[in-house]
Amino acid sequence: MIPLSILDLAPVPEGSDVGQALANTLDLARHAERLGYSRFWLAEHHNMPGIASAATSVVIGAVAAATKTIRVGAGGVMLPNHAPLVIAEQFGTLNALHPGRIDLGLGRAPGSDQATARALRRTLTGDVDAFPQDVMELMQWFAPATSDQRIIANPGEGQDVPIWILGSSTYGAQLAAHLGLPYAFASHFAPGELMRAIDIYRRTFRPSQHLEKPYVMLGYNAFVAETDAAARLLFTSVQQAFVNLRTGRPGKLPPPVEGYYEALDGAARGMIDAALACSAVGSPATAKAALDAFIARTEADELMITSQIWDPVARVRSIELLAQATGLAEP
Repeated sequence: MIPLSILDLAPVPEGSDVGQALANTLDLARHAERLGYSRFWLAEHHNMPGIASAATSVVIGAVAAATKTIRVGAGGVMLPNHAPLVIAEQFGTLNALHPGRIDLGLGRAPGSDQATARALRRTLTGDVDAFPQDVMELMQWFAPATSDQRIIANPGEGQDVPIWILGSSTYGAQLAAHLGLPYAFASHFAPGELMRAIDIYRRTFRPSQHLEKPYVMLGYNAFVAETDAAARLLFTSVQQAFVNLRTGRPGKLPPPVEGYYEALDGAARGMIDAALACSAVGSPATAKAALDAFIARTEADELMITSQIWDPVARVRSIELLAQATGLAEP
């Protein structure tokens, strides 16, 4: 079995609040470490009442402080929202506090709507088209300073913070290959160009001082319970969340609803089926079979597991059952 990691969106369940959602994140991270997962990543989103990880570097620091060995990082930081120097200082600080445990995944989407992106006010002229230049600038801030360098990222300069390129299209694949960086694809919600992006990345990869050969990590949904029926019920929360988001009604993560999928019209079902195609939903045996088939099809080097489950106890149980089914943890 390839390494398995966790992507936590710090979901805010209906009936709960941000404080409890972040407490749930810390609890999930401790369990992920105990169960043998390799990484625990958090993602930057803004103006979304159902996600509590907007201040991504702050939450990463809290998770790293609450754990001891698991790698903690961003999956990712949306670089167009930030000056590269600021991110170098933030993640240089995190790496100084937790040496050798911090990852920095970079995305080019705003992680929000356009009005919110403007409200973040990085600059008046910044845009996603500058993403490659911003990535290279950020990498330079982490490099050892030269004797005549006037501005230094401190903390940040000379620190070995691994950088990943994130993407949901072939754009990120091309950039990661060109820079010789590891690549993480968001197949857990946008699998449409998955196989094409993997092919481009592997075929055009240029070895670098950071990475000798291509390394692909893929997002993958997992909803695991004692029975297939129980897992399918858990899955209805994220199904509702996607329908709400795509119809302009984002909110907190809804509780499960019996028969939700079956009651949808054909268009809504098609949207869900396309967006969440890369998912394992079922008992441990069912989930393991789906996971194995996905790995065989993609030849992924690592999977980033995400489970948007309304009940935090059921969410912990889901990653526990998956770890046991895959041999990551003892039953």
